[in-house]
Amino acid sequence: MTLKIEIDGGAAESGVPPYEQVRTQIAEQARGGTLPVGYKLPTVRGLAQDLGLAANTVAKAYRALEADGVIETRGRHGTFVAAAGDAAAREASAAAQAFAERARRLGLSEAGALSAVRDALRAAYGDSG
Repeated sequence: MTLKIEIDGGAAESGVPPYEQVRTQIAEQARGGTLPVGYKLPTVRGLAQDLGLAANTVAKAYRALEADGVIETRGRHGTFVAAAGDAAAREASAAAQAFAERARRLGLSEAGALSAVRDALRAAYGDSG
């Protein structure tokens, strides 16, 4: 098992910034099981050099992944794939609970709240979601 990342030319060509390409590909590989829990990721500098990117670009992707619970940094020991499924499910559940409470306070019906969620999901995932 090894980390595989391909960068598509940059934001101008692909429409997706390089840090987002790195973030997305690592997240997909971690959540899909290609990168198992506990897999040690390359250092920021090492991955940046391998991909021909600035270290700050990879650092930004790692920060976003850590905020999402996909990876965890263990100080000098390195950066590892976390138990992302559990963390992602917990965070999604907390966000859903907060939304439900807010929608109720705003006086939305259950149907109205569900409609708002469907619209938001379509916007985030596209029509194929």
